[in-house]
Amino acid sequence: MKQRCEKLIGVLAPLGVDGALITSKTNIRYFSGFTSDEAVLLINKDRRVLLTDFRYTIQAKEQSPDFEIIETSRAIATEEIAAVIREMGIRKCAFEDGYLTVRAFNSYKDLPVELVPHTTEIDRVRLVKSEYEIECLKKAQSIADAAFSELLTVIREGMTEKEVANELDHLLRKHGADENSFDTIVGSGPNGALCHATPGPRKLQKGDLVVIDFGCKHMGYCSDMTRTVAIGEPCDELKKIYGIVLEAQLAALDALKPNMSAKELDGVARGVISKAGFGECFGHSLGHGFGLDIHEAPYASTRSADTLLPGCTITVEPGIYVEGLGGVRIEDDCVLTEDGFINLAHTTKEMIVI
Repeated sequence: MKQRCEKLIGVLAPLGVDGALITSKTNIRYFSGFTSDEAVLLINKDRRVLLTDFRYTIQAKEQSPDFEIIETSRAIATEEIAAVIREMGIRKCAFEDGYLTVRAFNSYKDLPVELVPHTTEIDRVRLVKSEYEIECLKKAQSIADAAFSELLTVIREGMTEKEVANELDHLLRKHGADENSFDTIVGSGPNGALCHATPGPRKLQKGDLVVIDFGCKHMGYCSDMTRTVAIGEPCDELKKIYGIVLEAQLAALDALKPNMSAKELDGVARGVISKAGFGECFGHSLGHGFGLDIHEAPYASTRSADTLLPGCTITVEPGIYVEGLGGVRIEDDCVLTEDGFINLAHTTKEMIVI
């Protein structure tokens, strides 16, 4: 944690900032190890301070040994935060404007320091993953693979989307997940055209394609995968769409390499889908980074300026969505290395017919 904080100050110093106020749960955990958001971190080149109230001081001492723990009178005690800022001598302080509510910001704006918005710079300290983080990501994905494998022995015609999602959520925990990394998505038949379909009462029917997008957390780190399965033999048009999406995904994986443009990667998959005549049916980006958050930098899209550095994570998830017919998405989790990448997902991408 000390090295992470030193890296943060190294990133902020050239911006003329001499301290950081960390308030988001994700970054509190990343920089201190503390797993509650009922805290505030103050970090500069000389000190690392975690402020929390009586309910969490023992937890903070156990989880954040690299930090000074200061007990506050309540969750957000601005007068006590102000006192620590004065002691630390912070004059210009970076804060996470992307996460603060208006109410929270109003409670901080009178602190004796110049607050400077730097959400992007703070978040990007997490861009390149450590070996420990990659091992956590591998474990999260292995749990997802195992849960999906068992789901395939259960899913059947007549189940509702909600029943499929509930069963998968149960299996994730059975195989060791701490929690879901996001709400499980199940879209069957025409509902598959809804990119982020909410599982509902529709029953799986013969000929459906079912889009299943899910993930779980291990030690706070997220997995994110999508597979599209068939309930009986689908129609020729759905088979064609599935083949195009699979071709696009494999082409992107074949092109994926360290230090390439994320926009270029998006263009590889998008080109395959557009050439097949379905460009207007692929309206989302190709992928995103993942770690303590399910969506984080870098982003592979038509407008991305990101570079895929060694140690970065990226999902590769092209899709085609046809209103009234259905949809297909295939998604893998990847980690860039110095000379290639590791695909964390091991579940087959060939069409599975139930």
